[in-house]
Amino acid sequence: MACPLCAEDGGALVWRGDRLRVIRAQEVGFPAFYRVVWNAHVAEFSDLTAAERAHCMEAVAVVEQALRQHLSPTKINLAALGNMVPHLHWHVIARFDWDSHFPAPVWAAAQRASSAAREAALQARLPALENGLRLQLAALAAA
Repeated sequence: MACPLCAEDGGALVWRGDRLRVIRAQEVGFPAFYRVVWNAHVAEFSDLTAAERAHCMEAVAVVEQALRQHLSPTKINLAALGNMVPHLHWHVIARFDWDSHFPAPVWAAAQRASSAAREAALQARLPALENGLRLQLAALAAA
């Protein structure tokens, strides 16, 4: 079976380096849902060398910090499940106490209706966030 994260970016490409890429997922109701995707096909975090693991987690931290700085979410959710797509990737999701699923996981049942106005306002802030993210990730890759 072909791996979808080997075949395509997996969402809106924000930045790509030699080792990993960052995408914005197209998850309805969650405009600030990002993924850090390892470019080479590996299934588990322990498949990476110690240096690769450190680089990957630093990229996850850069994405988390950008979300916190630009969006001031209630919480950041981090997850590396890989049950549906066994290609190493980290979910980095800005969560808000007003989002449709909060405090439950984004994969659980909705707790309330979505707020289209709040989601649109959040969406409008993503270009500035992503511009800064590109600069930070390029600096990380160059280090």
